[in-house]
Amino acid sequence: MVRNKECLGEVVDLFCGAGALSHGLKLAGMNILAGYDLDARCKHAFESNNNADFFARDVAKLSAKEIRRHFSGKAPSVLAGCAPCQPFSSYKQRYDEDPQWGLVAEFAKLAVKVRPDFVTMENVPALARYKNGKVFEEFRDRLTGAGYQLQWTIAKCEEYGVPQKRRRLVVIAARSTELRPLTPSHSPAVSVQEAIGHLPKLSAGETDPTDPLHTASSLSPVNLRRIKASKPGGTWRDWPQSLRAPCHRRSTGKTYPGVYARMVWSEPAPTMTTQCYGFGNGRFGHPVQHRAISLREAAILQSFPNDYNFLPTDEKVSFTEVGRWIGNAVPVKLAEAIGRVIIESFLASHQ
Repeated sequence: MVRNKECLGEVVDLFCGAGALSHGLKLAGMNILAGYDLDARCKHAFESNNNADFFARDVAKLSAKEIRRHFSGKAPSVLAGCAPCQPFSSYKQRYDEDPQWGLVAEFAKLAVKVRPDFVTMENVPALARYKNGKVFEEFRDRLTGAGYQLQWTIAKCEEYGVPQKRRRLVVIAARSTELRPLTPSHSPAVSVQEAIGHLPKLSAGETDPTDPLHTASSLSPVNLRRIKASKPGGTWRDWPQSLRAPCHRRSTGKTYPGVYARMVWSEPAPTMTTQCYGFGNGRFGHPVQHRAISLREAAILQSFPNDYNFLPTDEKVSFTEVGRWIGNAVPVKLAEAIGRVIIESFLASHQ
């Protein structure tokens, strides 16, 4: 594939998904060489947006030799990755039952063997606390023991141009380069209205004829009445008793106000999840229209470009599948900020 002639870094992306981390690094000025992920369905999104090759492979079974062969040696090499974060999510109660937690260690082992100029990893903040921080500590120790300078931070995504309140653990490591800090770039934060207010209006269950991804899930009659009774920034407690779900009427359900709720035009969105297209799944109601946000709106709130291509033109959109890709994505603007840190650090150290 044709690459950017003014390459400021060459990237191999592990656990690449639909390509959000790669796309942010590309926007920063890097060439994306390859992406690896178990989900073969991500091939179209990754390749069509990042001008790179996709490999449907298990990262835990990759060899360092296979990864190294992608790098030309003519530009700084970057190994990027976002190991699946579900094992470390605050929603998950029994971490040890999920074998994916070991993928963080696998990523570190590969990085040490590949020895790229830079390594970057993004994950949920809970990883730094998991098992009293042991998993993350082992990850850090493996890289620093191999000669990498490492910095990490809990990034507030809205401070980097992402129109969403999301917290992410960001790690950047370098060999032979003094790293610059990841510094916030946006204040005030981008609001929901600034991000998606330009999109055509939709009704629940409707699809924009010019953009198949701008599609809103349907609502049952009772949920349509519920969203009409919902206020931006409010909760189901604003509803009349007749509309409240039986579980919310019980005392045990009264402490869960963050579902069946609308966003606020003037504020960043809440954290996008894999089910962000459903009104009942969180604060995912459109601020003024009587529906949940569309998949395109969710993607934009994750800071994907307005025209990011997720599926071939003739393919039917699946809310479950595309919602999973969007919810699991690294916010593109955050990834771009990471890319700028790497590029600026390299240029400053090699003048």
